[in-house]
Amino acid sequence: MPLANQTVPKWILPTIVIAQFFCTSLWFAGNAIMADIAQAYEVKASYLGHLASAVQLGFIVGTLVFALLGIADRFSPSKVFFVCALIAALANLVMVFAGLGAGGLILSRAVTGFFLAGIYPVGMKIASDYYQQSLGKSLGFLVGALVLGTAFPHLLKSLPALKWQYVVYATSLLAVAGGLTIRFWVADGPYRKPAQQLNWLAFLKGFKNQNFRAATFGYLGHMWELYAFWVFVPLMLANYQQHYPQLQLPISWLSFCIIGIGSLACVGSGLLSLRLGTKKTATIALGISCTCALLSPLVLLNSSLPLLLLFLLVWGIAVIADSPLFSTLVAQNADGESKGTALTMVNCMGFATTIASVQLINALLNQENAQYIYMLLAIGPIFGLLALLRK
Repeated sequence: MPLANQTVPKWILPTIVIAQFFCTSLWFAGNAIMADIAQAYEVKASYLGHLASAVQLGFIVGTLVFALLGIADRFSPSKVFFVCALIAALANLVMVFAGLGAGGLILSRAVTGFFLAGIYPVGMKIASDYYQQSLGKSLGFLVGALVLGTAFPHLLKSLPALKWQYVVYATSLLAVAGGLTIRFWVADGPYRKPAQQLNWLAFLKGFKNQNFRAATFGYLGHMWELYAFWVFVPLMLANYQQHYPQLQLPISWLSFCIIGIGSLACVGSGLLSLRLGTKKTATIALGISCTCALLSPLVLLNSSLPLLLLFLLVWGIAVIADSPLFSTLVAQNADGESKGTALTMVNCMGFATTIASVQLINALLNQENAQYIYMLLAIGPIFGLLALLRK
């Protein structure tokens, strides 16, 4: 018989959270050191969008392969997490190799993204195999770890006199530690229902459920905004610095704070969902982030620096607070034997959406429209809100 939530060892969730934080530090390792990479490889600043999209594209391909093969449901999720963490760490380490070239760098980030598909959604699968009654709260901590891991390279880069290569070394080492932690400290959960055979279309089961479809569409709207915001936060700050050259903004440190505060938002939204309900809490967060995108032209070049920073912090909170809630809704409405596959496929669709938004803004962004371009991020949340509010 499965264990009740209260009998799960107390160290299980913190261990998964720490491992997730360690491994997802690989995600934005390239973005945090973009200025150094641009100088080392003699590429243009617009290369940032391509570098970020390479990770996303690799993740999309990875999640598609993992979903079609039912990896997270047919094999031990803990072992899958471990193997993928080691390979992703090695692919990340390739960035420091001499003579890699711009094309090799893109490939390195894409391979890293591919094996992150065995870390982020598989980590959620592991958590859902341990926790059912309080899944929203548990995934709040887990996605919070993802956010902190995403922001962490910016913190490393902000340290004085730290060479960019050491950011790569540190994130790869953390990923190895995270994989080992899951492999030897977290067994497969008591609620796990292993799939008995390969089913190429297992992920389609959930789409027969109207609530599953609504959660998926809400998640897609959320993802349109999320990663584009994270990718372009340093550029928002750099553009502000350019307009007010008398300021000396610590851009890496501020980027870490604006992105990293989302980790607290995920924990808070997970706890708040226990009181307000998962769907209602997600709707509120999505509505706030949508409003921030629409109001961005009024603030991004405002002469008040405190107003700008407060605005970006609020946006950084709202833009991610609904993420664990959408994952909870997807997991709760997915078929039991294909839950891991459903989570992985929905992640695949969500990150495909991020490619579109990042590349769209990257292609259109210029000095003339830098104040207004981020209103485009509201398209996704509007779409998501319509899906959530439909009865």
